[in-house]
Amino acid sequence: MTFELTQNPLVQLYNGQLIPQLGLGVYKVQQDVAVDVVRTALDLGYRRIDTAALYDNEQEVGAAIRSSGLAREEVFVTTKIWNDRQGYSEALEAIDESLQRLNIEYVDMMLIHWPCPKQNKFVETWAALEKSLENGRVRGIGVSNFHPEHLDRLLEVAQVVPALNQVELHPGLGQAEIRAYDADKAIATEAWSPLARGQLSTADAITHAANAHSKTVSQVILRWHIQLGNLVIPKSSNPDRLAENLDVFDFELTPAEMSAIDELESGHRIGPDPRTFS
Repeated sequence: MTFELTQNPLVQLYNGQLIPQLGLGVYKVQQDVAVDVVRTALDLGYRRIDTAALYDNEQEVGAAIRSSGLAREEVFVTTKIWNDRQGYSEALEAIDESLQRLNIEYVDMMLIHWPCPKQNKFVETWAALEKSLENGRVRGIGVSNFHPEHLDRLLEVAQVVPALNQVELHPGLGQAEIRAYDADKAIATEAWSPLARGQLSTADAITHAANAHSKTVSQVILRWHIQLGNLVIPKSSNPDRLAENLDVFDFELTPAEMSAIDELESGHRIGPDPRTFS
């Protein structure tokens, strides 16, 4: 099964870049299957891949894109600088290393993976990302897991506003404050762990909507993200699940269904707290 590319909306970032609203995250996709997973996703119609130095599969992501037959500009690629490479010179080296591993001419979006406030280096790291825009091998820069207080400090000295902020976001952790802050600054909000790793699969608000629309629980949650305006990067290595996750553009949740899912907010995190993680 393949999907028309027009089904997956292109979101225009404030810097003019166009990014597919739904993409593929490859966290914990092992090297021995990563090429096949990414190629399968591209064959299905995915046009956005989100990786990171930490994931140890940048080389495989790049190989899959190069062998796909698609023009480079057809696939939006994001990668990230890991915590142990924070600082100006360290980050510049890390960016070069990611580009070498990916081997795909340029990266569409380079992110700081975590603010790591105890290290107190993310402002220096951001300066390196700004520098990386000058050579054209990085087309956009952003952040991941940044809270308003981190962004406030960054924006005091930044020459370039982050194009997007990727944070843990799902019905149990709706991140309303961050989404509102980002929107005010024209920063796109992107959801990682958008399906809460299955922890909401039995919630009545979601199962009722799934039954009403003849969709799966995962499809309902992804549709919730889409209607909120989030960028979203569900992860899967299963071809059937890859297809299922992309098949969320032919139905719409009602306002009552959206509100019921909103009420699942609990503040529960699956990942670390960005205020303390380093």
